[in-house]
Amino acid sequence: MTLVLYHHPLASFCHKVLIALYESGTPFEHRIVDLGNEVSRNELIRFWALGKIPLLRDEARDKTVPETSIIIEYIDRHYPGPQRLLPEEIDQALQVRLWDRFFDLYVQLPMQKIVADHMRPEGSKDPAGVTDSERNLQAAYDMIEAQLTGPWITGDAFTMADCSAAPALFYAVTLVAFGTERPKLNAYYERLLARPSFARVLQEAIPYFKFYPFHDRLAPEFRSGSPAA
Repeated sequence: MTLVLYHHPLASFCHKVLIALYESGTPFEHRIVDLGNEVSRNELIRFWALGKIPLLRDEARDKTVPETSIIIEYIDRHYPGPQRLLPEEIDQALQVRLWDRFFDLYVQLPMQKIVADHMRPEGSKDPAGVTDSERNLQAAYDMIEAQLTGPWITGDAFTMADCSAAPALFYAVTLVAFGTERPKLNAYYERLLARPSFARVLQEAIPYFKFYPFHDRLAPEFRSGSPAA
């Protein structure tokens, strides 16, 4: 196939790009990366020395595209689907890019801090850092609640920002609840779960969720350990 995506089904940033690819309907080859396996890791490193996933290879254009937001903009430009993920109008595009960055920086990063700290051995944990991250998630939730005036984070259209929001919120809610005081955020999250592209990503990840350190906090349908029939 023209497009090859190097990724892992458990990784939230990989979910973001998978959602975009499923939204576009563009065929691509899955290349699951095991960073603990030297052969698998070396295949990735030969295209991107930092060895970070996800990574998109466009064999037809001989292009290597790293970084989630850049990958999605590349897909939207060269392999667009029926609905564009980034508006042509500049002010609207800037809003989408802003909220895309918001979810990556202010939801994903504190979420990852909490998860990483949970995996650290006793004596090397950072409880103050975890508390700060939990506080940052609460502040981010409040900003999302205030932002939501339509079905999606920047209005009526599903965009790159929603691709970013879905996996960030999926994992974040297992760590810090949204709370009943944020009804728009709760409703938005339910719409994200119902979006066919994200539902497909989650379905494909079910066999891997058992490796998530907070697996027991996932909704029951994601704790089965094998895809639903």
